[in-house]
Amino acid sequence: MVQLLYFAWVRERIGRDGEAVDVPAGVVDVAGLVDWLAARGGGYAEAFAEPARLRAAVDQTFAPLDAPIAGASEIALFPPVTGG
Repeated sequence: MVQLLYFAWVRERIGRDGEAVDVPAGVVDVAGLVDWLAARGGGYAEAFAEPARLRAAVDQTFAPLDAPIAGASEIALFPPVTGG
């Protein structure tokens, strides 16, 4: 089981800030996780419609979408962060 955390407009579109899920065996990286989540439909489809607009952290370390997720306990998905 992995804890998923959602932030900013990702959270708003899904309607929750996180959840614990059992990731299917065929899902091996962040991109596959995003595709699997989008296939759930509804707010998930809306939140994950454009994966290139997302950033991820695997176990609190920034990770590219092709980062493996095997053994991860926490994955955060969020839009790009800007500051100023």
